[in-house]
Amino acid sequence: MFSLSKIPSTTSVLSAYTTLTASVVLVRTLVSEVQNMTNQLIPKNLQDKILSKVGIFIGNISSQITLIIEENNGITPNEIFEASKLYLGTIVSSSAQIVKISKAEKEKKFATNISKDEKIIDIFEGVELIWELKVVESQNTSCVDGYFSFDKVEKIWYELSFIKSYKEMVMKTYLPFVLERSKAIKEENKVIKLSPLGSYGGECVNLDHPSTFDTIAMDPEEKKKVIDDLQRFVRRRDYYRRVGKAWKRGYLLYGPPGTGKSSLIAAMANFLKFDIYDLELSSMRGNTDFRRMLVSSNNKSIIVIEDIDCTIQLHNRDDDAHNYNDSESQVTLSGLLNFIDGLWSSCGDERIIVFTTNFKDRLDPALIRPGRMDMHIHMTYCTPSGFKILASNYLGLEKHYKFREIEELITEVNVTPAEIAEELMKSDEANIALDGLIKFLNKKKEHCKEKIVVENEVDEKIDETNKEEIETKETRKRKGNSKRGGRSKRKIY
Repeated sequence: MFSLSKIPSTTSVLSAYTTLTASVVLVRTLVSEVQNMTNQLIPKNLQDKILSKVGIFIGNISSQITLIIEENNGITPNEIFEASKLYLGTIVSSSAQIVKISKAEKEKKFATNISKDEKIIDIFEGVELIWELKVVESQNTSCVDGYFSFDKVEKIWYELSFIKSYKEMVMKTYLPFVLERSKAIKEENKVIKLSPLGSYGGECVNLDHPSTFDTIAMDPEEKKKVIDDLQRFVRRRDYYRRVGKAWKRGYLLYGPPGTGKSSLIAAMANFLKFDIYDLELSSMRGNTDFRRMLVSSNNKSIIVIEDIDCTIQLHNRDDDAHNYNDSESQVTLSGLLNFIDGLWSSCGDERIIVFTTNFKDRLDPALIRPGRMDMHIHMTYCTPSGFKILASNYLGLEKHYKFREIEELITEVNVTPAEIAEELMKSDEANIALDGLIKFLNKKKEHCKEKIVVENEVDEKIDETNKEEIETKETRKRKGNSKRGGRSKRKIY
């Protein structure tokens, strides 16, 4: 039974309440004094680190916040995930106990990354940030025509944990830093790709072409113009936007076969670290393919159409569409012009379009006007300066007593860099290779003389034939006039 005698008196309750209140006030005063002393003796950053360690140790996550960075954002790749992966590869070895390491076949450096469930700590502006990689495997079951298949699926994400009070700093400063750093890493490690661009395009391959502006046999002044133009182009993003133009540039490379047009394209790609798309017009079914190609190609790329004068027969916009054969490409000049500088050409930034041809005069003027082909680069026959570059590349020679004779011969005959390179490759011995080149140039010189003699003889025969034809016409004309004059006299008489 409940007894009233067991209920404490009012005096006892008030006394206990007074004691408790005094104790709370005392504790609050002590905590306040400790906080003041702590703030004076221990910097705030160090306090946060201690609290973070203590919080993790006792499992108190109330002061922590964790960001989830998933691999994909729906069906599209998550940019910050890829950026985090690249960035963490540069800091993982300093704090992680287990590190993943890999290397692609033609890459120079090893790639490192955080392993599953491994934590690494990054210090940014004095703030401790904890990264952890999470991987969960699951199975997808599908049934096709009564047959079941089981596929393993991995869900991958990063967890980034830190003290809540630094959320704004992380969102506005740290993550943008990770993005920018990853872009720089990507540029340093970028492998240039060569990809076909057309209706029947295959897979891309690494561009292993070693051509650079240092090794290409080209007129020094013309080479400097190209380099300056490329450098000016890549730093003018804001300029192109301000003047209302798509951020692209067109280059027409023209000249005889073997003068280095393809090598110059490779040198441009290696210089800018731009991917190359090889556009084969003959593989295209029609103008609509151009739009698909522009959308599928990446920024910072070079789109190349080689030998554009003889790839396909471009139909003029006035041609009757019913005259086309079904087996022929339906690509028109109008479609190609729109591809170069139409509305769809603005779908992307930092693009270069390159045409090559052996015969510039065969191209439609509308195709190569400024705004489409902005810079025309004449790839000429080899010059003395170009020969010196080739001699340095192939023989490791900067000077040689036979250079003077070779340079004089080069000024007398038309010889391509490809022809000279072929002669220099025939021997590793410099004297033998140079003697062979001199012999080749002299032979070419004699051939040119013989050709000139034959051409002069042909011209003389043509002149004689023309002269005889003219004399014959004049004789016939005089005889005709004489007959008409005689008939007139007889009539008068």
